[in-house]
Amino acid sequence: QVQLVESGGGLVQAGGSLRLSCAASGRTFSSYVMGWFRQAPGKEREFVAATNFSGTRTYYADSVKGRFTISRDNSKNTVALQMNSLKSEDTAVYYCAAERGFGGFTTAQPMGVIDYWGQGTQVTVSS
Repeated sequence: QVQLVESGGGLVQAGGSLRLSCAASGRTFSSYVMGWFRQAPGKEREFVAATNFSGTRTYYADSVKGRFTISRDNSKNTVALQMNSLKSEDTAVYYCAAERGFGGFTTAQPMGVIDYWGQGTQVTVSS
């Protein structure tokens, strides 16, 4: 069992930055692919970024590529999402996710595929 707790959301002006963090419980953190999704009101939950077990490879949605950076620290059981040059369309609830493979991060229907979800943290970008 893995529990994920996000922090770092908030209100920021367009062009600003925020850093989200996700702390994971359990001793098998390095056995999970970690990533972030987001869900805006009235929209489906969408993939944002993911990193492999060791953190040596990262993957991004086209909409955030070049602006967001995902990183993980297996010694601290944490994964972070640095978000720069934020836009109003980045406004959403952001969810940390963990899975033993990449399936949930590559499907349009991650619900029911991702093994564990955090509770979500709100990010609001004002224009």
